[in-house]
Amino acid sequence: QVQFVESGGGLVQPGGSLRLSCVASGRVFSGYTMGWYRQAPGKSREFVAYIFSGGGTVYADSVKGRFTISRDNAKNTVYLQMNGLNSEDTAVYYCNILPARTDYWGKGTLVTVSS
Repeated sequence: QVQFVESGGGLVQPGGSLRLSCVASGRVFSGYTMGWYRQAPGKSREFVAYIFSGGGTVYADSVKGRFTISRDNAKNTVYLQMNGLNSEDTAVYYCNILPARTDYWGKGTLVTVSS
């Protein structure tokens, strides 16, 4: 059974940084494109960033230049380094493959940006 476990969220002040981690279990994901997604209160889940198996990356315009996605295939883990956080980044963050599979969604990790 595939499972993604996200961690690293928390409360941070505007302008601060957080590093999220997503550990995958149940299968090896080194050959998959992996993505980070987020869902803000009252909004639909949206794409944040994804990383190809070869390391290429794509970012949503809203996070470009502030967030960095990376992966460690040996650990079956994907990371999201978030800098310059602002209130609009407040959301639950999830990881999944691209395209996302409904049965792969984990519980996510909550990021709250507030002073």
